[in-house]
Amino acid sequence: MVEAGTGWDVDAVHVRAPGKINVFMRVGAVREDGYHDVATAYQAVSLYEDVRAHHADDFSVSFGGSVDTSGLATDGSNLAIKAARLLAKKTGYTGGVRLEIDKHVPIAGGMGGGSADAAATLVACDALWGTELGRDELLALAARLGADVPFALIGGTAIGTGRGDRLSPALATGQFHWVLALPEGELSTPAVYSELDRHRQRHAGEIAPAERSPSVDAPVLHALRAGDPAMLAEALSNDLQAPAIHLAPSIAEVLELGELNGALAGIVSGSGPTVAFLVADLDNALDLQIALSASRIHAVRATGPVHGARVIGD
Repeated sequence: MVEAGTGWDVDAVHVRAPGKINVFMRVGAVREDGYHDVATAYQAVSLYEDVRAHHADDFSVSFGGSVDTSGLATDGSNLAIKAARLLAKKTGYTGGVRLEIDKHVPIAGGMGGGSADAAATLVACDALWGTELGRDELLALAARLGADVPFALIGGTAIGTGRGDRLSPALATGQFHWVLALPEGELSTPAVYSELDRHRQRHAGEIAPAERSPSVDAPVLHALRAGDPAMLAEALSNDLQAPAIHLAPSIAEVLELGELNGALAGIVSGSGPTVAFLVADLDNALDLQIALSASRIHAVRATGPVHGARVIGD
């Protein structure tokens, strides 16, 4: 057990963790527990959350950054606070932590910003408190916090199965260029999954039944391995895209606009509403960002894959 107030070699730790894009997302049939098995290909991209952890007697969190954080919970329901408490319970640490989080990943935008906060908090508190958990133990804690948290911890490119938290590395060469269109508003992940279930029920006689154990299509893996954006553009797929558009029809207009202005392909990221456009290179990314901005759509450029949560020297 580590006592608060002892072994404090540093005053604060800064950890950066990335947002993610699901370049492929297949959703299996609903299970008895109400969850779905998924098969997804994650790519971590250069849109980051910055978490600074400071010694404290209790647990607290505050927010800043480039997105509107006014609606975020700062009590024990916040995922970063849950991560810190979980680590303290696991290691027997008796102190607390004051978290300062600068957010740049869209909130409720399908890019895993909250999961990145949780992953960064695990790494930051482990370093701050000197609890020295290994990678596997941190990944096990991450999986208890949410399906996307383990990936935010490791980053890069990976295949996720189960709830998305059973990860295996995927070989990706080169660098992929993305333009992320950030529509106004948010989408609830449970609401999008529920809409998918309703869509499948409505069209039960017209579409193939959902798989029990879905898998990632081979062309996705080949495209990632080749580092070929045109090949990957042909393989992008997300079962949550149609229900997200049904709940937020403006997404369809954004997709059309991006593809008319040079994107190789566009895809709703996760449960949306963020739309990720894959482009050939940096010049195309700049052109598309300008075109979307001219249509009053907030757009940012990002590249992937990038590292997962790691300590940054200030």
